Amino acid sequence: MNYANPFDFSGKVAVITGGGGVLCGTLARALAECGAKVAVLDIVAEAAQKVATDITSAGGQAMAVEANVLDKSSLQAAAETVIQSFGQVDILINGAGGAKKEATTSPALTFFDLPEDAVRWTFDLNFVGTFLPSQVFGRLMLQSGGCILNISSMSADRPLTKSVAYSAAKAAVTNFTRWLAVYLSQEHSSAIRVNALMPGFFLTTQNRFLLVDAENDSLTERGSSIISHTPMGRFGQPEDLVGPALLLLSDLGAFVHGTCVAIDGGFSAYSGV
Repeated sequence: MNYANPFDFSGKVAVITGGGGVLCGTLARALAECGAKVAVLDIVAEAAQKVATDITSAGGQAMAVEANVLDKSSLQAAAETVIQSFGQVDILINGAGGAKKEATTSPALTFFDLPEDAVRWTFDLNFVGTFLPSQVFGRLMLQSGGCILNISSMSADRPLTKSVAYSAAKAAVTNFTRWLAVYLSQEHSSAIRVNALMPGFFLTTQNRFLLVDAENDSLTERGSSIISHTPMGRFGQPEDLVGPALLLLSDLGAFVHGTCVAIDGGFSAYSGV
């Protein structure tokens, strides 16, 4: 163990789904800065390429790969591309996810009227979009080992009002994280670790409509309520995920397995009084 430099990922290859997004783009840049070769996967090719270009411009090694986490054949093609270029996969971060306004209740849209297609889209993106990449890229780790890091949410344990499909899907991701950790250790390899991050409220493209007024950029009533119930008094910044992620992916976390770590500024610890 190199305690002086525990986050040296030189020689490692990381695959990050949703890598073109705000949160996972930050994780991609951090891993590259720590020496990893990074495959940035995203359904939006331009977003993936921007992150990859940022990394290579800073002297790191990265490639952009267009991939749909809900299409197994697309993921298999992406895996072949990664193997051809980088030769292996050591790390998988399942970061693709998000919410849809149409799957969120409101005064104008009650639970009883939520459209099925929007609910299925939200649930599938968050859960199936974690399940399928774990199948495809996890298989590549069976011989040499590796780490899978899922992105769940604190809403998995404390369902968010209004966000029924998103909360249920993230609960499934948390459950799946624990299940997969046990399954891989018992049936295949104890050299593969599976954990999850459970972010609290971070401003992203997917949830901004709930937290910030589009017209004047002020907090919505919901956004203000969240801040008042977060002991640290702010939303999370993308960089707040980096330290916990590096810990779970590094040898410092060698005995951390099947764990879901909350990164929420104390939101889940606060009773409201």
